[in-house]
Amino acid sequence: MGEIIEIIALERQRAKLEALQYKAIAMLAEQRDDVAEELALVLAVTVHKAQRMVDLATTLVHRLPLTFAAMRRGDVDSVRAGAIAGPTAWLSDEHARQVDVLMADRLEGRNPGQLRRAAARAVHRVDPDGAAARAQARRQERKVELLPGFDGMSTLVAELPAEVASAAYARVDRLARQLRGDGEGRTLDQLRADVFADLVLGSSGGGGAKAEIFVYVDAKTLAGADEQPAELAGYGPIPAWLARQIAHDSGSTWRRIVTDPLNGRPIDVGRQRYRPPAVTDRFVRVRDRECRFPGCNRPAQFGDNDHHRPWGRHGDTDTDQLVNYCRRHHRLKDRPGWRYELERDTGVLTITTPAGMRYASTPGAQEPVCLSPNRRPGPSARRRSFTVRAGA
Repeated sequence: MGEIIEIIALERQRAKLEALQYKAIAMLAEQRDDVAEELALVLAVTVHKAQRMVDLATTLVHRLPLTFAAMRRGDVDSVRAGAIAGPTAWLSDEHARQVDVLMADRLEGRNPGQLRRAAARAVHRVDPDGAAARAQARRQERKVELLPGFDGMSTLVAELPAEVASAAYARVDRLARQLRGDGEGRTLDQLRADVFADLVLGSSGGGGAKAEIFVYVDAKTLAGADEQPAELAGYGPIPAWLARQIAHDSGSTWRRIVTDPLNGRPIDVGRQRYRPPAVTDRFVRVRDRECRFPGCNRPAQFGDNDHHRPWGRHGDTDTDQLVNYCRRHHRLKDRPGWRYELERDTGVLTITTPAGMRYASTPGAQEPVCLSPNRRPGPSARRRSFTVRAGA
């Protein structure tokens, strides 16, 4: 019994501390509109997680004061508060505060799912005429996300209009059930997953364009003489057997690259096969692997190759001056208070935030480095000899 009481007390204390943190975030967000990027660095979270924290903080402080008061008392944590805030996103401030009042006495003993449903009912109660407009607004937020997992697995999430998602699942389920029969060893869940992948990639005769992924694997591993993990850009380590399977798939192509023997960075990508502009573009993407902004794992093939020194200010189009960023962090470079510094000799990129914090990344490195005033990061010690480009 004593342990349960202690757990409850600690949970309430945690919620109170979260309230203090969210108050500080809301205050900072009142001063700047690029807070999420800096929070992602200082809290070591993704920029999407940081943006959700900013959105929740401003909503609680300015639109849901009673829910925020409950958080300050320790009655609800950020997850349960977010379950209330989510359904109010497209309401006016006045209607959001009415939902806040209705939910004030419905917090105790409810989990996030229950609170989200209760808040959704409250939203319809205070603004029944706005339901159609809210549904249209929500549809503008449709998207697809790739969430890296572990042990060679990832989750692909599609946020779609309800009727579209239902129809898509029904088709996948119907096709999967048609494949069941004598000799089929896959479970129904496995069949659904395989059917879904086939439909998206066009590998069942759909004739769609092939996708491109980058896998970095040592030459010995590729040849089967070693079992060192390979690396999938945007994901992380994958087992050697999977890298070889991708490499030898009939829809895959692979190219030799030459790496620096001291630091493992690519220095050549088979230039004789392409015109110089195409070679330069491909080289930078292979070298950087992912967005060079510290902590961002967006694969380089989806990003922008940027002139560190702008072309209009005598910037060169060469591998020492080009850096790969995702679109969000490319645009951030020109925002007031942000400074991007590139050391051409080492490839080290140092980011200084508006608050004066400094972070660095090196080509091919997977972890951001927070710098003290006199610290400079050394070259990456990773070594890779081959790049595999898979067509599926």
